[in-house]
Amino acid sequence: MTERSLVLVKPDGFKRGLSGEVLRRVEAKGYTLVALSIFVPDQDRLALHYAEHEGKPFYEPLVDFMSSGPVTAAVIEGERCIEGFRALAGATDPTAALPGTIRGDLGRDWGLKVQQNIVHGSDSPESAKREIEIWFPGLA
Repeated sequence: MTERSLVLVKPDGFKRGLSGEVLRRVEAKGYTLVALSIFVPDQDRLALHYAEHEGKPFYEPLVDFMSSGPVTAAVIEGERCIEGFRALAGATDPTAALPGTIRGDLGRDWGLKVQQNIVHGSDSPESAKREIEIWFPGLA
């Protein structure tokens, strides 16, 4: 089934110059880039994106981190790209991520700061639709 997903190269990945490598891997996997933008996300956009986590202990540090610098935001499209990108990204904890994945090959262990794990990818078709609308209004 052809679907779309939001992919974010987070501020740590952008700062390290990894956007091109992440996008190369996305395209090498056979997915199409539908939209691409680079900017520093504001608090309002991040509050919408992370609304389900509001009130949790990691919410404020996550929003602070995600607004700390530029991100590369992309919409990708392809057969089962949500599941495929999440497999390509690897486990959330870079130390536990397998070699060959983005986080396994490029991630660093920042201790308790697991939000600094290079990339984000939508986790379901419903999340993808909601997230794409937040980051690329009118595209979803």
